[in-house]
Amino acid sequence: MSGHSKWANIKHKKEKTDAQRAKVFTKIGKEITIAVKEGGGDPNSNAKLRDLIQKAKANNVPNDNIERTIKKALGGTGENYEEVVYEGYGPAGIAVIVEATTDNRNRTAGNVRSYFSKYHGNMGQSGCVGFMFEDKGVIVIADEDGEIDEDKLMEVALESGASDFSGEDGIFEIYTEPDDVYAVAESLKEAGYTFESAEKTKVPTTSVVLDNEDDIKFMNLLIEKLEEDDDVMEVYHNWENCD
Repeated sequence: MSGHSKWANIKHKKEKTDAQRAKVFTKIGKEITIAVKEGGGDPNSNAKLRDLIQKAKANNVPNDNIERTIKKALGGTGENYEEVVYEGYGPAGIAVIVEATTDNRNRTAGNVRSYFSKYHGNMGQSGCVGFMFEDKGVIVIADEDGEIDEDKLMEVALESGASDFSGEDGIFEIYTEPDDVYAVAESLKEAGYTFESAEKTKVPTTSVVLDNEDDIKFMNLLIEKLEEDDDVMEVYHNWENCD
């Protein structure tokens, strides 16, 4: 597959600490809470909830956690979260999209704006960079021991509904339509494959390489601070050499 490699954006997820895993659980819990309050607690009639349950399982969230979150939201005791999206530019005009879930829009917007400003970027208007990204599903499989037959994996992935496949340096990236990613991941799991991540994502149509050391430093800090914020769910950008 041509184009930007998503692995560069998500490989830091490969070795999560317990604290990082707990944060992932918390973020997915917020998404589930919103989905239940919008469409009810039955995944058979609430497609968004069904996707999120699959996402939670793909990220190894225990079933007890999932059920508890759904019951809490149904009982009206969960927080009133809303989903918000911010767009802007990092150093040297790097395109950045920030997805957040918040119970206080003013707090979240203020924090995100301050991160952009502090690290040599600026928050823009809605839509200012969104056109530079495509919605995709992506599954990442790491073959550290060189035991995976690439041709066989590609065959299984494509038969399961994947739309594209890429392999480089022991890292396999399987692309799907956004709504198919968790079903394809489940098929791969049933076929015996273990994956690092399975998620809906935004893939940049073009990517930018930074050469200036200050730009690289501040872009790293911007990503780090955004991802540390409890309200921020996902950070997407078109910086290529972000490792």
